[in-house]
Amino acid sequence: MVRSTVTGKAIWDLGSGIADLVFARSSRTVVRLKHEIPNPKSQIRNQRGFSLLELMIAMFILIILLSVAFPTYQRSVQHARETVLKENLWQMRRSIDQFTSDKGKLPKSIDELVEMKYLREKPVDPITEKDDWEEVQGEDTLTPDGEQGLKDVKSSAQGVDTDGKEYKEY
Repeated sequence: MVRSTVTGKAIWDLGSGIADLVFARSSRTVVRLKHEIPNPKSQIRNQRGFSLLELMIAMFILIILLSVAFPTYQRSVQHARETVLKENLWQMRRSIDQFTSDKGKLPKSIDELVEMKYLREKPVDPITEKDDWEEVQGEDTLTPDGEQGLKDVKSSAQGVDTDGKEYKEY
């Protein structure tokens, strides 16, 4: 038994709580429990967990949600790749036209467009994820010698898009 430094009353450590000892005028000692200190082991035993059925239902709901969301996600990614492919081809074709009107001849390759700063860098084909493009060479009608030059650019990707059109036809 010790005395409380705050109140000066006698306290008794019971292991699971702190009690005040109140001395009555009679010879009996009365013990009043001030507050209960919870035992961590007893709380674990009293808590209920999830049953196997509840876990199975939660997993079933999760599987249904994923089966709806995943195909939608894949379609949106594929659509975004096709849009980027169309934009890259449009930008390269526009650069070929600008180069031709500025220089009076067709460029030799996409690399020449990059060297002459008509493109910042060689674009990446989002379908193949490489910078390999099918360069369509043709006769340059603007030069008197009839040299060959880059007339068009096409994707080197195999397959078709979501509309059934081949990537090479873009």
